Amino acid sequence: MTITSITGANKGLGRETARRLIECGHTVLVGARNREQGEEAAAALGARYVPIDVTDDASVAAATANVTEHEGRIDVLINNAGVHGPAGDPSDLTAADALAVFDVNLIGVIRTTTVFLPLLRRSDDPVIVNVSSGMGSLALTHDPDRPESHVVAPLYTSSKAALTMLTTQYAKGLKDIRVNAADPGYTATDLNGHSGPQTVTEGTDAIVALATEGPGAGTGRFVSRHGEMAWS
Repeated sequence: MTITSITGANKGLGRETARRLIECGHTVLVGARNREQGEEAAAALGARYVPIDVTDDASVAAATANVTEHEGRIDVLINNAGVHGPAGDPSDLTAADALAVFDVNLIGVIRTTTVFLPLLRRSDDPVIVNVSSGMGSLALTHDPDRPESHVVAPLYTSSKAALTMLTTQYAKGLKDIRVNAADPGYTATDLNGHSGPQTVTEGTDAIVALATEGPGAGTGRFVSRHGEMAWS
């Protein structure tokens, strides 16, 4: 049975991804830093809750030890945890603002991936899915016909641009693991005040597709629910 660990899985895209993958037959580990919300989500979905705060080295190490003790491996790691940060006029942005956003959206992915690699390498077909965003695409944020071009979110967009590049580097460097990035699209979640036109089910299409591909599927791809995207 495929064992899948998802960060930030207590709500929004993470929770819906967990629900859908359980329907596909996966054993899902719901990762969340809020214990009450994580336990509630896991109980409702039929998953197991694993406490994890991707901004805390000790918490990530404890999560890895937890999974090592209970499951002994994972087959799929979905780096979903994310924060939005300040939007609008960037005149008052601070270094602290930037550190807070990048610590979750980029450094948190590095922190989590590094310590989970030994568990992934016990799988016959290890997979990493990084939940990125078209908001980090230079092409989409400069296309006036795309909703991404009408949003000013300096730290979120730049952190997701960095995450897509990180994904390509992981894909090149981790020859034994399939590593891809997913663009959920403009989806109604807490992150955007539920303003997106897509449902969370639509927003998880690409994530679920990447998590359920068979052995031999490609690595180093950026995928939306409509297909592969250019990296620019």
